[in-house]
Amino acid sequence: MKKLSVAFSLITAVVMAADDIKMAPQQLLHVNETNSSELLFDDQQLSTAEQKEAAASLEAYLSELKRKQFGYQYEQTDQESSRLRDSWIRPVILHYSITRQNPYNEQTSADTETENQSASIAIDQPIFQSGGIIYGVKFANASRKYANYSIDQQKRIMIKQAIDLLMQVKQSDLTIEKQKLQIANSSINLEQKREQYLNGQLDSGFLNNAIIELNVVKQALFDLETRNAQLISQFKKLSDLNPKTAKIPFLAIIDQKRFLEENIDIKLAESESEKNRLNKNVTLVKYLPSVNLQASYNWQSQESFFYFGTNPQKSSPPNTTYYRYGLSASMPLDINAYNDFEAAKVAYLKSQIVIDDKKRELQLLYEQVMQNLVNYDKKIALAEENRQLYETLLKDTIDLFQAGYKTQFDVDLLSNSMGIEVINKKVFEIDKQLELLTLYEKMTEPVQEENE
Repeated sequence: MKKLSVAFSLITAVVMAADDIKMAPQQLLHVNETNSSELLFDDQQLSTAEQKEAAASLEAYLSELKRKQFGYQYEQTDQESSRLRDSWIRPVILHYSITRQNPYNEQTSADTETENQSASIAIDQPIFQSGGIIYGVKFANASRKYANYSIDQQKRIMIKQAIDLLMQVKQSDLTIEKQKLQIANSSINLEQKREQYLNGQLDSGFLNNAIIELNVVKQALFDLETRNAQLISQFKKLSDLNPKTAKIPFLAIIDQKRFLEENIDIKLAESESEKNRLNKNVTLVKYLPSVNLQASYNWQSQESFFYFGTNPQKSSPPNTTYYRYGLSASMPLDINAYNDFEAAKVAYLKSQIVIDDKKRELQLLYEQVMQNLVNYDKKIALAEENRQLYETLLKDTIDLFQAGYKTQFDVDLLSNSMGIEVINKKVFEIDKQLELLTLYEKMTEPVQEENE
């Protein structure tokens, strides 16, 4: 009697979830049949020009503020590169000065004060640097290209983070939905165990395990909801879109050749190698002869004031103007020239190796993603196989239920199990998109197209 009392108190403490899923057997079958045939990307298969245009860029997943930041980064890079490109053009120096002085330290009968003014405009412009001017301009352009690729890479990483979080939110929503079905099944299991216990077919241990199982799946739901809220918060830091209504993009499989040819990591490594190659030449010409054009135009004026009592006298020699121009040649003799050039040369050779290593690394990444896609296809096929099995069992169980041989619990249990497999398929589909997102992150341009 004591065990029976404990069991009944446990049962009364449990909120039954079976009532939440009660509907007609034919309705249950129809709902799950609809879900089983529903594709996750049915409305995103790029079947129209509008859908293809909407999928042309993934930048829309970034917030406006994030996009503006990247816009300013591009503009800053452009200005810095232009400054570097034109750095060989020396500034024109404008000079003007005016001074007043009394050359006498002691008072005399005649105080004298002089005023001197001078002005000049001068240039000291390199006109020949053994090829350094041309290499400098090319190096500046290569630096601009490298900097832009660096910003592209940062932007693609952030885009990937935003879409990755959105996909995780969608997966989390599906997982919560799946967990609710599992709670419903655990509730059905508990109700069945309760009836069997009351009929003397089971002891209290089985009933207690069913109660514990229900509590575990409910606690798991709370954890999933907490995780879902965290993902939404992280997504909103990167995007202005509503994570509950925003659609995840449909990412098609990319050909390996295209993946390597349009890969932003390789483009970045190649632009760095070109920058280092030109820097090697720029370093060399620093120690070669250079010729500068020098020219200036000068003006000078002098006035003297003599004071005899209160009567000032002014003396103004004629203003002086003159010009000068010429050429200067120079060549530095630096003991560190060889080491400086060799260091630049080694940096270039290293960057060449980096390109080959990056291609090898990305090829392995591509192969790993393709293998992961195969594994997810297997999981999808298994989930579909299980769904079809549950669908067959559910149809038979509905017939038996209508004939009075099965209970509503049996129908609900199979219906929920079939719904779980439908959700599993959707989760695995998103897992495939997450794998492809790893490849899209590396592409220079969003290349969305239909699967062949």
